[in-house]
Amino acid sequence: MNVRPVMLFLCALVASCAANQESEFVTVPWQPANVGDAGTAARAYHDSGAYQRGLEVVANQAASWIKTHAPGAHQPALVLDIDETALSNWEIIVRDDFGRPIAGAADLASAGPWGWAAWDQLGRDPAIVPTLEVFRVARAANVTVFFITGRPESQRAATERNLRAVGFGGYAKLFMVPNGAHFASAVDFKTPVRIQIERLGYTIIANMGDQPSDLIGGHAERKFLLPDPFYRVP
Repeated sequence: MNVRPVMLFLCALVASCAANQESEFVTVPWQPANVGDAGTAARAYHDSGAYQRGLEVVANQAASWIKTHAPGAHQPALVLDIDETALSNWEIIVRDDFGRPIAGAADLASAGPWGWAAWDQLGRDPAIVPTLEVFRVARAANVTVFFITGRPESQRAATERNLRAVGFGGYAKLFMVPNGAHFASAVDFKTPVRIQIERLGYTIIANMGDQPSDLIGGHAERKFLLPDPFYRVP
């Protein structure tokens, strides 16, 4: 009897059994996605260019819609969110490892984490370029642009300075959350503001945001949701 083939077979069988044992775990049948894995996937999505391509896909459709429907609308208006819609917070998102601490300093010399309230006051967010192109298309078509943001009134000066600096000058009005006010959902703040805009005689032909809560509640002819796997605002 040739022992060598038998020994090779036994070695392979032992290795296979060991591999199977290594891959088997006693655990629960279902659990949410691992937060660490989700953060890794979100970074890869951003850095691969897929995020930018997603922004461009949605923004191009919004621009096309505005060009087509603005001429026939009575006082056409475009509503834009700010964070991850008009302005990018990617720098602090990465520094805070996808957390969103509101309090705390935003010391650029430190590795973080940084506080979002202090960060917003720096007014250094770059524009999300596809949205800036939509803004320019809207203004060229004589569409009035309104910003509605969940940022508080205490950040108005820094936010307006930031918007103008990156090319969003010429909008009609920026609506911000009153200082000290709290809403269970952004829907509860943003929907009444859109109703207010309509009561001024405008037709909101397009509403663009990065969160479903930017868009839920109606009062817009067409809603455009930009990709944002980085955080969720209820």
